[in-house]
Amino acid sequence: MEHFDVAIVGYGPTGATLAHLLGQCGLKTLVLERESVAYHLPRAVHFDAEVMQVFQWIGIAEAMEPKTFYHPGMRFVDGSGKLLLDWPRPQGEGPQGWRANYRFHQPDLEELLRERLKARSSVSVRTRCDVFNAEDKGDLVELRFEDMSRGKVERVTAKYVVGCDGARSLIRRYIESDMEDYGFHERWLVVDVILNQDKPDLGDHSIQYCVPERPATYVRCPGLRRRWEITVLPDEDANEISKPENVWKLLSDWVTPEEAVLERTAVYVFHSLVAERWRKGRLLLAGDACHQTPPFMGQGMCAGIRDVANLYWKLALACQGKVKGNRAEFLLDTYESERKPNAAEYIRTAVRLGGLINAAGTEEALRAALPGVDGSARMVSIAPPLGPGLGFGDKAGRLFGQPRLSDGDLMNEVYPHQFALVSEDDLARGLELPPGVALVTTAQSNADRHLAHLGARAAVLRPDGHTLGAADTKEELALLLESVLPNPITQNEPEMV
Repeated sequence: MEHFDVAIVGYGPTGATLAHLLGQCGLKTLVLERESVAYHLPRAVHFDAEVMQVFQWIGIAEAMEPKTFYHPGMRFVDGSGKLLLDWPRPQGEGPQGWRANYRFHQPDLEELLRERLKARSSVSVRTRCDVFNAEDKGDLVELRFEDMSRGKVERVTAKYVVGCDGARSLIRRYIESDMEDYGFHERWLVVDVILNQDKPDLGDHSIQYCVPERPATYVRCPGLRRRWEITVLPDEDANEISKPENVWKLLSDWVTPEEAVLERTAVYVFHSLVAERWRKGRLLLAGDACHQTPPFMGQGMCAGIRDVANLYWKLALACQGKVKGNRAEFLLDTYESERKPNAAEYIRTAVRLGGLINAAGTEEALRAALPGVDGSARMVSIAPPLGPGLGFGDKAGRLFGQPRLSDGDLMNEVYPHQFALVSEDDLARGLELPPGVALVTTAQSNADRHLAHLGARAAVLRPDGHTLGAADTKEELALLLESVLPNPITQNEPEMV
């Protein structure tokens, strides 16, 4: 029976990204996916700079960026077309080294993730494999699955299993986790079209139509693709409303059958759910398996990528034996304690926003529902900190940003998967660093503006780009550095182009 460090159930963007990250750390990784190929139609359409930074880590950001469309922001209008709130997104390079937001076509991303994963020598991918049993035996997990290409039941073992297997997760059933309900359950018709030619009057902004009779959302996607999400009323039949003639009636204010073709129509029930337990022994959850959100913040896929960015290096340290026993248990427990509050806060914001869109909220109410929008409606930050876990002080668990070095490289291009000290030059001078901890000073980078935003003279960053803690004196910094864990071992692999 073959044994792996980590087995991943599910090969969507969350599972594929986790496989890349674990492969970079040299972990022997297995991905099991029921379907034979990636889903070919649009699903997620938005990701942000934090996610693009993770794509940078795994080597696909530069190839993905040309496939995206810039996102100027979101506008909220009422039934008469009156602008209630203009919520612009910052343009140009932001703190993570990338634009704040991106519109994309999910099949483009999945193709890139899967193609590039072929270069990860320690990762095995098996499609048409339906997992039906996961048994945690204490020191390992045994998985049983049917290889549907051969009609054969097989078994493998792994130190850990991560369920990236969606809203109906099998692994969540074995964890026996209930779902916390945040109260939003609505049917919406999602319509993707391809224009025959550009239609500039539709605009590039996302638009939330705050119309109580039938709230709707318009999304500008890459190329000639456009999306509408439209509320399905309680007395409407999902099959009837999805018929082309009825879809075109609903789209008649924006586009006609002569101007576009329907690419996809589907009625979804948007939920707001968070799993009560994200880990049980050697079984863990990530992505839709542990949280489901309404779409109004565009954070569904983003949350899954954040999950695996938090989890991968903790699994690497545990699998490599660099943390053992109770220390390893504590480290893996911080995955849920850190990520769950962050994901839940995004979902609560999306639920508040959805309620206001449905009720034709006022400008004041919309601003109150959107943390990080100041009096001029300009974005400051919507990213909540991590929950309690691995960190020290009130500045722990903050998303720090990615300094750009003097030669133009971004920090994580030079120091991937490492703890790093980012410091004012004089504060770090003469300081002895733990083995493998990177040093980036204000003398060799633009770290000064990142430190100023944090409000500290120095910060120790974890491999996921969040702060372990901050310091303003050499004494505080020395104490902080004593708490740094070993760095995951990375594997030298062929350069991916």
